[in-house]
Amino acid sequence: MGDISREVTVPVSHMQNIFGQFDGHIKKLERQFKVSIVDRNGKIVISGEERAVKRSVKIIEELAELSQRGNIIQEQNVDYAITMSMEENDDVLLEIDKDCICHTIAGKPIKPKTLGQKKYVDAIRNNMIVFGLGPAGTGKTYLAMAMAITAFKNQEVERIILTRPAIEAGEKLGFLPGDLQSKVDPYLRPLYDALYQIMGAETFMKNMEKGLIEVAPLAYMRGRTLDNAYIILDEAQNTTPSQMKMFLTRIGFGSKVIVTGDASQKDLSPGTMSGLDVAGRVLQNIEGISFCNMTSKDVVRHPLVQKIVKAYDDYEAKENYAIKHRSRKTAYGKK
Repeated sequence: MGDISREVTVPVSHMQNIFGQFDGHIKKLERQFKVSIVDRNGKIVISGEERAVKRSVKIIEELAELSQRGNIIQEQNVDYAITMSMEENDDVLLEIDKDCICHTIAGKPIKPKTLGQKKYVDAIRNNMIVFGLGPAGTGKTYLAMAMAITAFKNQEVERIILTRPAIEAGEKLGFLPGDLQSKVDPYLRPLYDALYQIMGAETFMKNMEKGLIEVAPLAYMRGRTLDNAYIILDEAQNTTPSQMKMFLTRIGFGSKVIVTGDASQKDLSPGTMSGLDVAGRVLQNIEGISFCNMTSKDVVRHPLVQKIVKAYDDYEAKENYAIKHRSRKTAYGKK
């Protein structure tokens, strides 16, 4: 195929948003597809190999549409558009962008940003229990919180209950001063952060004082029956099988449960089985329970986080392969 040139007309007011700071978005497209992209009198001209130009044009048109809908184009949007283009999966960004869950206290819309996140949100809408699984930065907890707060505001549930196992992330924190709540707060801080951003600190505190929002360690769930509630269990990879069973059997009528976790970041004692792993095997085929597995493609933090997650995944896959290979050689050697 020979080289061609194509023009894309974009409103001048959206040009900066599409090009990005220091033309960062456009430079990324140029590097990825080996094309030349320039602004000529309000028109974006793309030159290069035909297939690459067509892909670049499609992405720029998608970014332009996102910008005209009021979105600030971020590097993550560009990266994901490129990934979807390489998989011949066009218009995914535009389709996902239609799904607005709610708005933060500052008025920023909360939407799924990847196909994996969209499937996760749809699963929450359509199932009583959803397991959101995936690496850090895929929005598992944040989207779950957004869905819970939306249901609470719409009076679909009477209260929100947020819980997670109180386990140190590989560190011994020792004695923590203060009352019981101040002792468990450090473990639950990510849940508070999401609540403050979406609901606002003042509204959150009022609802918490009324008992309509409860943030507590998992141990507090034992012996309770939770009706008409939106219940989120975060960091579920740090539960034991008995804790997971205890939690899942607390569910009452009119409740919805979201369990989030990252199997690659367990903080359990060596040799302890994860309740999340066991639940995946035991509950996989039960109607009304959905398992959503997100990957490094669904990371929506800084693009570097996506690369870090991918690098660790590749490293762990190689290590696991090497261990299995050594085990087989040892087994054959004994024979």
